[in-house]
Amino acid sequence: MSEHDGNENRQETHKGRLIVLTGPTAVGKGTVEADLLSKHPEVWVSVSATTRDPRPGEVDGKNYWFMSEDEFVAKEKQNWFLETAVVHGMAHYGTPLQPVLDHLAENIPTILEIDLQGARRVKQRAAELNLEIVSVFIAPPSYDELVKRLVGRGTENEEQRKKRLETAKVELAAEPEFDVKIVNDTVDRAADELWGVIAKEYGIK
Repeated sequence: MSEHDGNENRQETHKGRLIVLTGPTAVGKGTVEADLLSKHPEVWVSVSATTRDPRPGEVDGKNYWFMSEDEFVAKEKQNWFLETAVVHGMAHYGTPLQPVLDHLAENIPTILEIDLQGARRVKQRAAELNLEIVSVFIAPPSYDELVKRLVGRGTENEEQRKKRLETAKVELAAEPEFDVKIVNDTVDRAADELWGVIAKEYGIK
């Protein structure tokens, strides 16, 4: 095999870029992602690490990697994470870097679902690591529909809803920062559009 042929193979192996998925609160990112995975189980979604306690039914390594504060901080100092954040001034969250790199190296469709601040941190770190990404923004059909979905969930009180909607306005304003916009008008259609982005990126027919 010539040196040129080897380079071509390596480029093919690393063809797919990391899909960084975000969107405002209550837009249905997780629902779209679940629908995508039910149709395309070959897609791998990064599992975050956290220092918060597991909730009932959560499984270590499946829902999150649960760590002590000391373990998390030690790994953070070792650059073990792609990005980290402290949420609500309490628990640490982070994206383990090596599993992402390993799956990309095998050209396995790889998704990182994250909030806006996390997506921005990933973009910054990706430049340092020479890691290529495709940023995808899941948007609601309208702001009014987003409000309706948030209220309909019934998981927050009035004060919490108000704070989330204030955050959502900031998140919606950031949409031009992203490479691809997908409107979640219906979950099935949005999931299919997301798959279209992934299939094109990873050369899947």
